Order: sequence, then C-alpha cells, then structure tokens
Amino acid sequence: MSFQVKEPVLVIGLGGVGSKLAVKAKDSLNSNCLLISNDSKDFVEEVPSVHVSTDSVVNPSMQLIRGSAYNISEEIKSKISGYSTVVMMSNLAGKAGSAIAPVVSEICKESDKGLISFAIMPFKYEKDRIFNSGVSLKRVREDSECTIVLDNDSLLESNPDLTPKACYDIANSAIMHVVESLGTSEMTSETNILTTSKEGQNIEDSLRDSLKMLYENAPPNAVKRSILYVVGGSNIPVGVLNSITNLTSGIFSESNSQIDMTSTAEESKVVMLSSIQGMTKFDNYDPLGMIPQEDTLDWSTPDCSIDCKLDLYQLE
Repeated sequence: MSFQVKEPVLVIGLGGVGSKLAVKAKDSLNSNCLLISNDSKDFVEEVPSVHVSTDSVVNPSMQLIRGSAYNISEEIKSKISGYSTVVMMSNLAGKAGSAIAPVVSEICKESDKGLISFAIMPFKYEKDRIFNSGVSLKRVREDSECTIVLDNDSLLESNPDLTPKACYDIANSAIMHVVESLGTSEMTSETNILTTSKEGQNIEDSLRDSLKMLYENAPPNAVKRSILYVVGGSNIPVGVLNSITNLTSGIFSESNSQIDMTSTAEESKVVMLSSIQGMTKFDNYDPLGMIPQEDTLDWSTPDCSIDCKLDLYQLE
C-alpha cells in the first residue's frame, strides 16, 4: 500500500540537523514549516518555531528534553491542526531529535495526521546514542504511515575514507532527493531504507555502494520493493542506464523495482529507497527489541523526566 501525500503539508524539523533539512524541504514542497528544539540557536528567522524549555538546566538529558516536550504538547498539537500531511525531519543520533521525535509522532497519530518520518541513525562509535536512537525509531515507526531511515554507520562502512562531515552532507543530499520526489513517486506505507554513495563515482559503482549499504541494514529477503533515483540521469549514456536497470530488475524482480530520473542535478549517482518487511539491524539497538510486541510489557509513552514537585523530607 502506497503512502498518499495530501495537502496542506507541514514540514517539521527537530533539533539542529532536522531544522536545517526542514527549511530546505519546505521550499521543495512549497509547504509551511515548523521548527521544534530545546536550543533556540536551531531556529531560523521568519520560520515558525516552538521552544522546548528545560528551564535552568544547561546540559539537559534526553529524558528531560522529552518530558519538557510533553509539557508543551498542546501547543504543538495546535500548530499542526490545520494540516493533512506532516513531514518530520529528525536526527535520532542527536539528543534533541531522539527526545522529541516520539512526542511529535505520537501527537500526529492522535490527531489523525498522515505522518511521513525521515530519521537519521548514528555511527557505530557513538555508543552512548545507539540505544536511545533505537527506542525512538521504534516509537516513530509505530506512529508513522511511512518511515524513511538513513544509517550514517552503513554509509561510513561502505566508504571508510569519508569524514563524518562528508557523511552528513551525502546523507542530507540523499534525503532532499527523496523529498523532491514526494509528489511524483509512490512510497510504501512501511519502513523504507535510504541508501546512496559518495560523489565522484561512475554510476555502476554508485549502485554497488548503495546495494552494499542496503544489505548492511537488512537481509536481502526483507527487501520487498525499491525505487532507484538516478541523479543526473540526463547526462548518463542510455546503454549504462539500461545496464543498471537490468541489474536492479534481476536483484529485486522487475515488478518490484522502479527507476526515477526526474532529478536534473549535474553530478551523477544513485540514491535508492527500499521498502523493508521484517527485522532490520536497528531492532538490535534496543536489547528488548527482539521480544515480540505481544510478549512485552511497555510504557504507553516513552521514558522521560518530569518534575513531580513532591515535598519529600529526609527522615532522621
């Protein structure tokens, strides 16, 4: 089943990275934008924003930011009330993104909004962020009609010579290619893995790296359908395009693969969006994620810190 984008559309950016992506995405979609963060430095002039205040705490924990976001949930709900589709941009490797994303996705589901979520996952060496990102992604996937995940770690695995900044630039570029095609491409209403390659490669090598990145996130039999965005397709020889089309059709079966060449960028590379059914490597980020949902006793809301204002006196 494909995800239907209905107007009016609101793009929500969470935290620093999410806010930058949202500002770019609103221009591509010709939509309105809302920025949500606990750091006012993430906001842009003339773009509506919601500040998640943690009062006097200078270095708040992820749980405190989430608890503070729940405190202003009514304000967020009023901001999205006039829209049919919400596009949420979040970096789950960041503290603000992983904290606020489940709150916003929960509000969107309760308000019966069509939610498409873009989530960026952390590098493997960011060990203190992996668990929180896995828990947040699980919550976001449950609340979203369509979730698009880009894994920084698998991008670095395929290209170990890249710097973290180069990975961020490649990831952001890939996300924007998908955003630009939201009005023309059909996306499945489930989890989708977004993969790509570094700049300066020929198109066959770019496809190879995209496939390698995909199979580091999910087993081959979990891939049900793929859209191949051939960036700068008008500059690529027809014989090469035919070659990569035959290759992808052989891997995913012809009925489950689609080629999109609407991008007019000058550089040539492949951006691949693959729908996944079943387990992904992100399910292992939460040690309890392997337990079936029906056998799990979980909180209806994700863990967060709240100020109960209890007067508890020390007993001598």
